[in-house]
Amino acid sequence: MPAGLPERLPILIAPSPLLKARARAVAAGDEATVRDLLPRMFATMYDAPGIGLAAPQVGTGLRVAVVDLMPDNVQTPLTLINPEIVALSEEMATREEGCLSLPNMYAEVTRPARAKVRFLDETGARREIEADGLLAACLQHELDHLDGVLFVDHLSSLKRNMILRRLAKETRQKQDAPARRFA
Repeated sequence: MPAGLPERLPILIAPSPLLKARARAVAAGDEATVRDLLPRMFATMYDAPGIGLAAPQVGTGLRVAVVDLMPDNVQTPLTLINPEIVALSEEMATREEGCLSLPNMYAEVTRPARAKVRFLDETGARREIEADGLLAACLQHELDHLDGVLFVDHLSSLKRNMILRRLAKETRQKQDAPARRFA
């Protein structure tokens, strides 16, 4: 890896138990950990590629998430430390979701169409964002991760089990594939 680029982090794949654990709030003694974690999380998310990543997905049980929808292919990173949803619309919206921890698995998920989230940014400043559309869904998806909830948990048990079985099968096939040898 070229010098100066943050190290990528391994993304946990379901059914890792760490993905189902509730993350703890970032506290006063966590500044150095978060300062080191943020650039690595962004690098991992961009490399994947994805539009959101929560700390539990990279094995860190802190309430930290990063988001970037990359409007017009321009990076617009959003750092969320100790985020909390303060309001959700009654109006619902359904859109296809995927997850870096469930690679190549997608399903239609219904969530509130708008969300208002309060959080600390990377400088420690208190912020609030009101979102709709893809950003609202992404924020709710990432905050779910902080509570140990995956997008498949919003589906019927039949759909959830189908996706998790398909993921397990693909994971087994990758592990069973013979290593390529180069002479």
